[in-house]
Amino acid sequence: MENRYDVVVIGGGQSGLAVGYYLRRTGLSYVILDNQAEPGGSWLHAWKSLRLFSPAQWSSLPGMIMTGGSDYYPSREVTLEYLKLYETKYNLVVKRPVTVGQVVRESDEYKVDTSDGTYFCRALVSATGSFMNPYMPEIDGRALFTGQVLHSSQYFAPEQFAGKRVAVVGEGNSGAQILAEVSRVTGALWITQKEPRFLPDHVDGRFLFDAATQVYEAQKQGKQYKPPSLGDIVMVDSVKEARGRKVLKSVRPFDRFTEDSLVWADGHEEKIDVVIFCTGFKNSLSHLRGLNVINAEGKVDTTGTRANLMDGLWLVGYGNWTGFASATLIGVGRTAKATVDEIKAFLGVALAQ
Repeated sequence: MENRYDVVVIGGGQSGLAVGYYLRRTGLSYVILDNQAEPGGSWLHAWKSLRLFSPAQWSSLPGMIMTGGSDYYPSREVTLEYLKLYETKYNLVVKRPVTVGQVVRESDEYKVDTSDGTYFCRALVSATGSFMNPYMPEIDGRALFTGQVLHSSQYFAPEQFAGKRVAVVGEGNSGAQILAEVSRVTGALWITQKEPRFLPDHVDGRFLFDAATQVYEAQKQGKQYKPPSLGDIVMVDSVKEARGRKVLKSVRPFDRFTEDSLVWADGHEEKIDVVIFCTGFKNSLSHLRGLNVINAEGKVDTTGTRANLMDGLWLVGYGNWTGFASATLIGVGRTAKATVDEIKAFLGVALAQ
């Protein structure tokens, strides 16, 4: 029957492609459904100047090293080209743009309702990440505010804010990087929950991945290992430049909005035109609501990547609850391989030699 597969993967970003890399060698029929118009996943929506925190060879999916070597930090455009080439090189079966509605379980298979008709499969992999579910805190008076409010996922370049007073909210890497470039074109206020902590200049994604690996290996052996706490924000070139301009100063959170201002609990008030929330994302799992597997934390209870409450369902790339460093380019390969091995066993296919 048309649109009936052994495996359907929902999401064609880096996690879906990593799963596809291993599925293509199994002999199983599969399709990757992606809601974007072109390859790239969430990277398509990243801001223009974004660079990876890790050098190219530490930012690669299984089977294909990103070019550039150990000292090149890939740009957004280079990462997009890499993902496009990866998909083409391995001839991965991707259909796009396809928007998935609801997934239900019928007998021994899944029924996936989409903008491209209904798909059926015996095993389902959800690899939708979190980009489509940005989080912004509820703050009193927001409905009164006549200025612009946006999430970092909607930010692309600083030029549109020239001449406006901008507040950047969030002490993570996105907050620091967006503050750094917005502050070059206009006045910017940095608002953080706590005082930002900056990593030493020489520490990048390589060091962070190594430290996380030590924690992971210790946990597997039943041991405790706590790496030294170095900080939170990676000192990429734009943040170093902002440090030189002495703009990496922050204030604690405000209490409420007014029509044209932010007001703190002590009565201090700042006139603001634009507020950019760099406050992260939540898991994009709305397509799984019909399966009744989403817990109170907005996650699915899993063992590794395999759902505990639903046979034939796996979740890949959502962060450490679906596998060590699984939300990273370099980290998702390990969990993608383990997932496909489990799918082969579940469907009764002999493991590849």
